[in-house]
Amino acid sequence: MRLHVGCAMWTLAPWQGRFLPHPLPPKERLRAYASWCNAVEGNTTFYATPTRDTVETWAGQTDPGFRFIPKLPKTITHERRLGDVEEELRAFLAAIEPLGPRAHTLWVQLPAAFAPADLGALAAFLRRLPGSYRYGVEVRHRAFFEDARAARLLEQVLAGAGAEWIPFDTVTLFQSLPTSDAERDAWLKKPRVPRRSRALTDRPVVRYLGRDDVDRTVEGWRFWVDTVAAWLREGRSPTVFVHTPDNAEALPLARRFHDDVRAVLPRVEPLPEPVPAEPPALF
Repeated sequence: MRLHVGCAMWTLAPWQGRFLPHPLPPKERLRAYASWCNAVEGNTTFYATPTRDTVETWAGQTDPGFRFIPKLPKTITHERRLGDVEEELRAFLAAIEPLGPRAHTLWVQLPAAFAPADLGALAAFLRRLPGSYRYGVEVRHRAFFEDARAARLLEQVLAGAGAEWIPFDTVTLFQSLPTSDAERDAWLKKPRVPRRSRALTDRPVVRYLGRDDVDRTVEGWRFWVDTVAAWLREGRSPTVFVHTPDNAEALPLARRFHDDVRAVLPRVEPLPEPVPAEPPALF
């Protein structure tokens, strides 16, 4: 049994010198992160398609079992709304090719305005995608979470392409009023939708957003510990990303989530030992 866990990024200022060695050259930062977690969200690709050379450095810093979930560029999903995107899609796929098996799922994050009436565009887009990759779709329109017919139609579209529905669980964030600037900012920007936990494929992907308070974050993920353990027992291979509003503790929290699942299922393969943030003392 192997559970993959990770964060929204592989480098963050509050991690440097606390969890990850500092300073580190850019071409070594992912390697250090990969000693803590075995997956990472590819949010950077949403803003710009990286060069192939850059992606080759990512592959060189990780083993083939490491999981990237690269997000399709916003020009495809938000600006063009999945239409007339052949050139942009071709460039993106060519850029991420060096990841090989590390490109576990290509992440299609759709804007909140993408409604059930737009499912035809999604179905047509998924049909055009190469079969060499797996795909996951994140929707934010509330109708998909509150209207059973809309949810069923979306699941049918995804099933036709063997794609997963990627939930972004923000329930813990919105359970009570924010207590920090980062939480207040998250309240304005993050989707407020009901929790969804039905896996459509053998490789579900979950995004969980907690609070800046560690204990509240841990308490909020108890549901997912049980759900992920059940998926593993069913033979599924899940990936879970742990977020907090400021992400300052997200790196050790991702490992803690993994530990919590292993406490339920000891057969889950352990994570590697992290590289020390500081060199060992001589005396």
